Amino acid sequence: MNISAKTEYACIAVLELALHWGADDPVQIRRIAAAHRIPSRFLVQILLQLKGAGVVESTRGAAGGYRLARSPDEITLGEVMEVIEGKTARSASTARPSAVTGALRQVWKKVARAQREMLSDVTFAQLAEQVGGRTEKMYYI
Repeated sequence: MNISAKTEYACIAVLELALHWGADDPVQIRRIAAAHRIPSRFLVQILLQLKGAGVVESTRGAAGGYRLARSPDEITLGEVMEVIEGKTARSASTARPSAVTGALRQVWKKVARAQREMLSDVTFAQLAEQVGGRTEKMYYI
C-alpha cells in the first residue's frame, strides 16, 4: 500500500487533534508541524482541505488553531484518506486490454475494495486509544 506524504501528514494531524479532543484550546499548526517535522505551509494546505470536507474546524487569532469538527469515533482513516487522495484513485495501466489484464484488474479492484473497507473500520478514537499518552513531549529552551 503506497501512502503519499500528504495523506500521511493529514492522518498525523487528525490523530494529533483526536488526542486533544475535548480540550478547551485548539491545537496550533506549529505545534503539530514541529512535533512531527512537517513543513508548516504544507500542513496549512492539508488542514484547509480537511476543513473544507468538514473534518476539522479552525479558530482564528493568536490563540487560534484547529480541532476536530466531529468526535474522533466518527472520523475514519478511510474518510481522511479519501478527502486527501480523492474517491477514485485508479492505477494506471499501459497494457492493452486482454483476458490477462482483465483478470489482473479484477484482483486489483477486489484488493482496493477490501482496503477501503478496512480503512473505514478504523476510527481516530481507536488510534488515539492506541497512542494513549505516548505522544512526544516538546521542550522549549
